[in-house]
Amino acid sequence: MRPILIATRGSALARAQSGTVLASCREKFPDLSFDLVILKTTGDRLQTAGPAPDASKLPRALFTKELEDALLDGRADLAVHSLKDLPTDLPGGLRLAGVAGERADVRDVLVYRTDNGLVPGMRVGGFPPGTTVATGSARRQTQLLALRPDFRAVPIRGNVPTRLQKLMAQPELDGTLLAAAGLERLGIRVSRIGLLRGGGVPCDLAACVLEPELMLPCVGQGAIGLEIREEDGRMADICRRLDDYHTSQCVTAERSFLRAMGGGCQTPIGAYACVSGGRIHLRAVAHLTQNVRRAEAEGTLTDAVALGEKVAAQLLEPVL
Repeated sequence: MRPILIATRGSALARAQSGTVLASCREKFPDLSFDLVILKTTGDRLQTAGPAPDASKLPRALFTKELEDALLDGRADLAVHSLKDLPTDLPGGLRLAGVAGERADVRDVLVYRTDNGLVPGMRVGGFPPGTTVATGSARRQTQLLALRPDFRAVPIRGNVPTRLQKLMAQPELDGTLLAAAGLERLGIRVSRIGLLRGGGVPCDLAACVLEPELMLPCVGQGAIGLEIREEDGRMADICRRLDDYHTSQCVTAERSFLRAMGGGCQTPIGAYACVSGGRIHLRAVAHLTQNVRRAEAEGTLTDAVALGEKVAAQLLEPVL
C-alpha cells in the first residue's frame, strides 16, 4: 500500500505543525507509512506579491484551498491546517475530523523593539502614546485600539519570520502583534524578563503577552485542524486517535459562533472557549458597528454548537 499522504503548506510554521502531526501518526500507527505533501497556497503567493490587497475582497480559503483540492483529487489523504485559517464552510465532500492534540497557547503577543527607548517587561498600558504597531488583522487592530486609542496601527504582511525582520528593518515600527502559539512552534520563547529568545530572533526584541481578558484570540487560534474526505472511514479512525476531545469541543463552539456571525478570518471578531468544571465557557467580541460588543455564555461539552449560536445571537441582537 502507498503511504498515507499528509498535505501541508510549506512555511516554517506549517512544517512545524505538520511535523508534529506526522510524528504522532507514526507513533500511534507504527504499522502504517506516512509522508508529507508540501503545497503552496494562494495566501502564500499573496504574501510576497505586490502591494497588500484589500482584505474585504479576498477569498476566505486563502491558506487552505490548494490543500483541499489535493484531498478532493486524491493527491492527499489528510490536510493539516492552522485551524484559525480554515473557513467554517468546507467544500462538499470534505469535513473537519478533529484537532491534533491539546491546543497551544491561545494568546496574542505584542512583540516590540528595545533599541528605541522601550524596555523589556512592559505591559500594554505602559507604552507611550503614539506607539506604532503593525498588524494585518482587523480583529487585533480593533481590540488594540479599544485598549489604547492613542496607539497607531499600520498594516504588515508576511509569515512570522518575515514580520520580525520587517519590524527590525523599519525604524518607524515599534511593535507587531503575533500569536503565541506560532512563536512557540517555531522555537521562540519569552524569557523570564520578557525578551524573545530562540528561533534566530534578534536580541533587541521583547514581548508583552496579552491575556484573553485584554484581547480575545481568533477562532481556532492555537489549534491544529485535521481535514479529510467525508467518506474516508480509515482516515476518520486515524483522526479519532489524534483528536483531543476538550479542544475539539471548544473549537466547535467557536466555529459555530463564527458561522452564525457570518464572519471569516478578516472580520473583526474574536472568540475563546475553554473547559472549566466539565462545562464550556465561551467569550466573544465583535466590532460590527462603531462600538465593540462582547458576550459570553456556558454550556455542556455535548452542546458546543448550540453554545456558539447562543453567543452569536447575543451579539447580533439589535441595540435598543
